Order: sequence, then C-alpha cells, then structure tokens
Amino acid sequence: MIRGQLITRVEDVFAPAIEVLRPILSDPMVAVAWALLVGISIGILVWDIRNRNRALPSLMKGVWTLVTVYSGPFGLALYWYAGRTQISNDSVWRRGVRSTAHCYSGCGAGEVFGITLAQGVLALAVGWVAAITFGLAYVFGYSLTVEPLMQEGVGFREAMADAFYSETPSITIMEVVAIGADLLLASHAHTGDILFWMALALSLSLGFIAAYPVNVVLVRLGVKEGMKNPAEMGGG
Repeated sequence: MIRGQLITRVEDVFAPAIEVLRPILSDPMVAVAWALLVGISIGILVWDIRNRNRALPSLMKGVWTLVTVYSGPFGLALYWYAGRTQISNDSVWRRGVRSTAHCYSGCGAGEVFGITLAQGVLALAVGWVAAITFGLAYVFGYSLTVEPLMQEGVGFREAMADAFYSETPSITIMEVVAIGADLLLASHAHTGDILFWMALALSLSLGFIAAYPVNVVLVRLGVKEGMKNPAEMGGG
C-alpha cells in the first residue's frame, strides 16, 4: 500500500512532463528520425575512429560506440568533446565525461537487457522490473571495471572492492534516474510499442546527465581516474 501510494505521488509530480513526452515518444515519425540520427552518428564515429583515432585502445573505442548507440548525436558530441586524440587540453570536466561514459556503457547494457527482458518480454510487475534492471546494471557496470583490472594482474577481491568503492555512487544515481524515468514514461509498454524503445533511449541519456556531476566530483577527489587522456595517445 505504501509503495503504491509513493509511486502514485511520484507520477503526480511528473504528470505534466509525462503528458507532453508520451505522445512525442509514441510518434512513428519521431522514432524514424531518431533512428536516422543514431545511424548517422554511428557512421561518423566509426569513420573518425578508423581514419583519425586508431590510437585509441579497444576498450575506449567500444565505450564510445555504445555511448553513441544509446544516445545518438548526444553520445557523438560527448566523444568529440572528451574522447578524441585531437582534444586541445584535458580537464576535470573532460575526465568526468570519460568516467561517466565508461560507467554508462556497462550500466546501459544492463538496463537495456533488464528492461527488455523483465518488462518487454516477461511483462513483470513494476517492482520486479526495477529490481532486475538495477541488479543487471550493477553487474554489467562492475564487470567493465573488474575485468580490465584483472587483466592488469589485480586479484578478483581487490578488483571487486575497487569497483564497489569507485563505481557504486555513479551507478546508483544513473540507474535511479534512468530506470525511474523509463518506468514513469512506459511502464505498461512492450517491445512491440514504439514508446517502449523511445522511452528507453531517453531514459538512458537522462541517466548519463544525472551521473555526470557525481563522476566529476569523484574524479576531482581522486576516487576515480576514468579513461586515459586520449590526447596522450598520438594522432592529435
């Protein structure tokens, strides 16, 4: 009862925004336009990496590819600002972008998989959808930190402790906003509905925006390093 009342109150607070966004996100023309923008953005990213940024490590290339898949032109703009070897100078703001992008690539995959499975396919109740998606976001997010550390020779326990310490604040804020926004906009939608996919795309980007200031603070405090400065990898 208490949980139901809380959900209702939250929906009431965001009702004006929901009423505006749902028709837009359900419009087939908007979906087609977004798909075209994402495709063009991915094409530009791939061209730039192949022709001007081959020096980037495979992990960084993969991260920026996923960021652009999730967020289209917004993701491409983030890559252009902080991920290319041609950036003029590095800063805590650019490091914050790269740190958030690193988290976003893993957590985003967990969110997409969780929402699609729990809500789109199994049509579970909202509470189960949120729980499963949160769990998968943490698993995917931690994995993207743990695996590279273990490849460098760090033990599993130490790698997990590092991931938990450095990534939990960012993942938590990102997924509270992303999953919350998705469920508010499209909690009853299924994979055959345009709203399902468009709400998921929007929620992912909102999660990035929410987590960015957290990562900037963590980078400034030395809790996180983020991905390396691409300008130091040549090709600038």
